[in-house]
Amino acid sequence: MNNNQYQKSHSLENDFYGNWHYPTSIRAGIGRIKELALACQELCINAPLVITDPALADMPMLKSAVSHLIEQKMAVKVFSSIKANPNGQNIKDGVAAYKQGKHDGVIAFGGGSALDAGKAIALMVGQNKPLWDFEDKGDNFKRVNTAKMAKVIAVPTTSGTGSEVGRASVITDESNKGNHLKRIIFHPKMLPEIVILDAQLTVGLPAMLTAATGMDALSHALEAYCAPAFHPMAAGIAIEAIRLIKDFLPRATANGKDIEARAQVMAAATMGATAFQRGLGGMHALAHPLGALYDSHHGLLNAILMPYVLKANEQAVTQKISRLSRYLALEQESFAGFFNWVLALRDQLAIPNSLQEIAINTSRADDIGLMAFNDASSAGNPIKFSAQQYSDIFKRAVHGEY
Repeated sequence: MNNNQYQKSHSLENDFYGNWHYPTSIRAGIGRIKELALACQELCINAPLVITDPALADMPMLKSAVSHLIEQKMAVKVFSSIKANPNGQNIKDGVAAYKQGKHDGVIAFGGGSALDAGKAIALMVGQNKPLWDFEDKGDNFKRVNTAKMAKVIAVPTTSGTGSEVGRASVITDESNKGNHLKRIIFHPKMLPEIVILDAQLTVGLPAMLTAATGMDALSHALEAYCAPAFHPMAAGIAIEAIRLIKDFLPRATANGKDIEARAQVMAAATMGATAFQRGLGGMHALAHPLGALYDSHHGLLNAILMPYVLKANEQAVTQKISRLSRYLALEQESFAGFFNWVLALRDQLAIPNSLQEIAINTSRADDIGLMAFNDASSAGNPIKFSAQQYSDIFKRAVHGEY
């Protein structure tokens, strides 16, 4: 990037101005899934709708949790008709299931897709306007009838998205065939009221998913740390999340039964999502359209895109990354040292180096550049890339050219 492409967009006064809102009640610890019924009782939920993904619906951990709720005389049902990248129809179907079952609360149980779908359904059960009216643009969130939103308990079973402490859901809009979009639905009250972080629930996660979701957590923390917004609390949480990922993600991936590593990576994922109140950036701006168009795993996309976006932002983040490299005690305490660590970590976790390795080519490069430019996450990138610049970064990521 040329020097004139990186310019401060605010006055000094505005650089130290921000509205901060921090998360919710979190119960962390091995075996704390047993407290799910108690959490329902605390929120006066007697008929919860458990929202999960199709694969998880038949697994023992989910069945055990549901059985425990039934033993406590709760009128619980399971809704699992959601895609890996949940779409608007999934949310409509979930709202219908909620109303038909006369439910009074939501338990979002699973990975990022289940958590995002659960939060969106809990929002929409009390609304008369369509889902897309609440996209994270301007003051759209003020349209929400908050009095009729359902309460949410979040139970993550992966360590990546951190959606359990997020105030938004990423939902795919498939209304324009062939040009699907991921839209961010936002309201401050979408934040789950209680979160249960039980690392035991992640033990069965395959190594590749452990790696991809863990890299997703890293992308959240890294982009939050590099974002230009003034939020020192978020920055501090972000760098500690990155350290936890550095120390424990390789262990959790190599040995899925390493419960200490699992617990630390789960904490890091929650921290990364807490931190990204500060903003995200180019990784997510590109990952969102790619996920919508190719239905690819979001965490894997972020993992592949990471070094390409990091390199494109080098001019704006060198000082921050050098400071981070010292905190991480890297051999080479500099931007280059951190960049090389990212490459080594991806190699250690068997993350593909380029997008072409997951069957993504450059045929829609212009569309992807424009979609990334218009994505809400682009607002937090340290450099305000144009649509053409996003397209160029994407092409480099396809071809593996840093």
